[in-house]
Amino acid sequence: MSEKPICEIPKNVRETIQIRLGTFKKHRFVDMRIFIKEDGKDPAPTPKGLAVSPTLWPQFKVALAKVEEAMIMEGWIDREDLEPQPG
Repeated sequence: MSEKPICEIPKNVRETIQIRLGTFKKHRFVDMRIFIKEDGKDPAPTPKGLAVSPTLWPQFKVALAKVEEAMIMEGWIDREDLEPQPG
């Protein structure tokens, strides 16, 4: 798996969601996993996560767009919330 995450999303004070490119037994995947930070230790991966094959990535992106639209329609988020944030 890639040494460094492509991106990290803070979930709460102790957990982050890290997204990395990985390989296992010659299979490539996008790994989205929860990492937990314990006092005095480096963040460690938990079993909680999702691995998406590159062949499924186009379908995954379409599904995320549908979820996004549903959240807007239900009033969970505003379209403005999806605008890129500076920094």
